[in-house]
Amino acid sequence: MTSTTDARLWAMIHSARRSLAEDLAHLGAEQWHTPSLCSDWDVEHVVAHLTAGATVGRLRWLRSIVGARFRPAVHNERRLREQLGATPAQTLERFRAVVESTTAPSKDTAAYLGEVLVHSQDVRVPLGIQSEPDVDALTHVAHFFARRDFAVQSRSMVRGLRLRATDGRFAVGDGPAVEGPTLALVMTMAGRDAYVGQLDGPGRTTVEGRLGTGPASG
Repeated sequence: MTSTTDARLWAMIHSARRSLAEDLAHLGAEQWHTPSLCSDWDVEHVVAHLTAGATVGRLRWLRSIVGARFRPAVHNERRLREQLGATPAQTLERFRAVVESTTAPSKDTAAYLGEVLVHSQDVRVPLGIQSEPDVDALTHVAHFFARRDFAVQSRSMVRGLRLRATDGRFAVGDGPAVEGPTLALVMTMAGRDAYVGQLDGPGRTTVEGRLGTGPASG
């Protein structure tokens, strides 16, 4: 990845963070405790997790994951708790403070763009906030997700399938086709079954099986 592309990806990350902060600015107290699409976390937890992700560099991540005995869920929960404020307003202020951060544990910038885009939808959807990420940003994430299992088992989710976006240029793979909006493809690769209904094609049943929403499939 060239430095120019990396700079563009960071600009997309910053834009996505700003957009989410704006969407959350007027939430009521109860809305902050709405369950998100991310299992076991409510809206405030997801926002704190995103703040943690923008403050943990490589050395701190290594110390944290070793301290968690290489259990990512334990690592994530510990770092999330550090960023929870005394109130949701304080949690949001901590997130706003890292909007322009370029701190990350590795150089996999497309993965961190994906984290912001996916988690933003994790909170927007249950809150009923109508806002979709830029298709160009989603396309970068879709290519990364289809190529590699990183924080999520995205490549495994769609192995042996041909993916095609109906609203953009994303198209990869061979096998039974799965088609739909780029956002739906990205969220499904991230394991969010809320989006599988937006997909079409003979490969959809395979995806449903892997998500656990349909017949089992290898």
